[in-house]
Amino acid sequence: MSEPTPSEPTASEPTPVEPAPDPARPHRQRARQGPRPAPTRRAESGRRAGRAARQQRDTGTTTPVQSPASSERPTRERARAALRRTLMGLWVLVVLAATVGIVAVRVSADVPDAVRQVAAGSLSAALALALAVRTGGRPVWAAVLAAGTATAAFVTGWEPLLDGAAVGTGVLAATLGVMATVPAATVGRAVREALIATAIGWVGALGVVAYGPRARLDVDLVRFGYAVLGLSLVGAIALVYRLGAGLHGLGRRGYVVAGGAVLMLAFALAYSEAIAQWGSRDLVGTIDDFRDSTKDLLGAVPHPIMALLGYPALVWGVFMRARRRQGWWVCAFGVAVTSPTATRLVAQDLSTNSVVLGALYSVLAGSAIGYLVIRVEQSLTGTHGRRARRDEEAEAHRPEPRRFEPLH
Repeated sequence: MSEPTPSEPTASEPTPVEPAPDPARPHRQRARQGPRPAPTRRAESGRRAGRAARQQRDTGTTTPVQSPASSERPTRERARAALRRTLMGLWVLVVLAATVGIVAVRVSADVPDAVRQVAAGSLSAALALALAVRTGGRPVWAAVLAAGTATAAFVTGWEPLLDGAAVGTGVLAATLGVMATVPAATVGRAVREALIATAIGWVGALGVVAYGPRARLDVDLVRFGYAVLGLSLVGAIALVYRLGAGLHGLGRRGYVVAGGAVLMLAFALAYSEAIAQWGSRDLVGTIDDFRDSTKDLLGAVPHPIMALLGYPALVWGVFMRARRRQGWWVCAFGVAVTSPTATRLVAQDLSTNSVVLGALYSVLAGSAIGYLVIRVEQSLTGTHGRRARRDEEAEAHRPEPRRFEPLH
């Protein structure tokens, strides 16, 4: 009988039996089986897809599919933005070219008078276009109407029509100067907005005098100024009525401010007219002597309406608009700045030095009064101290469209 070999199992050594899997303890079964091989990339992606499908089935949501229309939307928006920038650049070029043409005709006698006529019509049409865009009107029709009026005035040479076109240009510039402002969270930015409105008024002043021969309009300065100021104020109030949510949004303080501004403007105009017409010689002589002495000392005198009403209303108005919409009602009286500016070049007896210094003094005096009005209002509303004012200015960001976008 031979010895059993080691490779052959003997009867006394039983064959090991694999234990049956325990369904209640799968982790022990996995431990006995050893570590699983690392999943391949294809298996892992398949598992993720299956997990996402089960989640969508359980929650009832589906993955949004991007349509061709939604993919084309950014492209269209970029195209519209590029077109808007191109049109804006063309508008600026037209305004600059018209301004240079009017200045050239006014300075030099060698420039053909046709340059003045083309520049005047182009500038009026550009102002009408910008005001219609800003206020949500019909820009093309506004520009066509302004250009047609200027063309008819120059072709016919009828004086009332020429004067009417000059008044219309002044009204467009004065109203656009107020409408082109944006809310200002700080006093410095509010003064900047007032300067921008003044610059637009000066552009309108060149357009006004362009309706006269050699860019010098020969009209009654007082009546012409009253006409531009009155029409500009009515137009600004009509536009602000839509922007400021009507009269019911004014509040008690708004009624007081608006009523006081109207009374101040009416009193100033009536008082100056009454003194000029029915004032005694001694009173008129005293006022003239004071004006002449101030002019000799400073080189010019500030415009009373601009310094006492116009600039304070603009500075305070744009400052209020950063907090509440009713600030538009105060801004409407900013035409007391832009209207006299648009008619400033009509006066023939004023030198360039006097015009520039008078405008500078009006800005300084009016901005100082506007600053005081803002600080008084902040003290009444409980904003005391520099730190409290900085915190309030940091939170004052009421949204409005940009300067060259429609307001509604």
